[in-house]
Amino acid sequence: MDRELIKKLRRIEIVTGRRVNSTFAGEYQSAFKGKGIEFEEVRLYQPGDDIRDIDWNVTARSGEPHIKRFREERELTVYLLVDFSESGLFGSADKDKRDTAAELAAVIAFSAIRNNDRVGLIGYTDRVELFVPAAKGTRHALRIIRDVLSHRPVGKGTALKCALEYLGRVQPKRAVVFMISDFYDDGYEKRLSPLALKHDMTALLLTDKRERELPAAGLITLLERETGRMRIVDSRSEKVRTRWAAAARARIDALNRSLARRGIPLVQLDSSGDWIKELSLYFLRKQAVGQ
Repeated sequence: MDRELIKKLRRIEIVTGRRVNSTFAGEYQSAFKGKGIEFEEVRLYQPGDDIRDIDWNVTARSGEPHIKRFREERELTVYLLVDFSESGLFGSADKDKRDTAAELAAVIAFSAIRNNDRVGLIGYTDRVELFVPAAKGTRHALRIIRDVLSHRPVGKGTALKCALEYLGRVQPKRAVVFMISDFYDDGYEKRLSPLALKHDMTALLLTDKRERELPAAGLITLLERETGRMRIVDSRSEKVRTRWAAAARARIDALNRSLARRGIPLVQLDSSGDWIKELSLYFLRKQAVGQ
């Protein structure tokens, strides 16, 4: 790694590490739980055992009553689906959406590792470009953050469907899945629906204030990074600014409705603002619903 990348990685490690310790200490653990129990063994029935746990098949074969025993399953597998498309390079503040995605991935990865969960990464554009299998440990979390920071995408567009298909192949069992993207995409809904029935999925929508509202700055040249198309708008016009804001709200509302039909919460995070507060509030809401 070059010096600049090491410096950036170290800064994210320190900043997000503090945030995990101070803000997300118990929120992640409370919000995301394991399935509860998993099968451990079959043993002879003993006085006091719950008769509802009797394994009738084993009992019939052996002639003696046996019960199934279970143990709590607390460890989770967490996957981060991170969008590396060109639109992530937009930012009106001191960082772009891709920088925010790296910080967001770091907060979730460190929270998962602290809870002794496994965490993995699927990075995508219009294809899957990066895969890190789920594993435990701080070094592994740092590897994920490094890969998010250092990856140089080949593709420019966005195809969440490719990442979802890949997730379905590499993670057949239940997982906690965070989709980190600005969601300038379509055509992924059919692949999302069956995965939503199996996994605990959350959509983390990265936005920038200038995507939601235009400043009154005169003639502005706009570049659509994923397609290369350009257009000029007159931001002095109140009508233009109003239509811009309305279109932004309509896009987010449509996305929210589409995800809600599949039982997936949408969390809107402002990369130009205090996104950490919104993520914390989401964890608290999820914790409250689960109780």
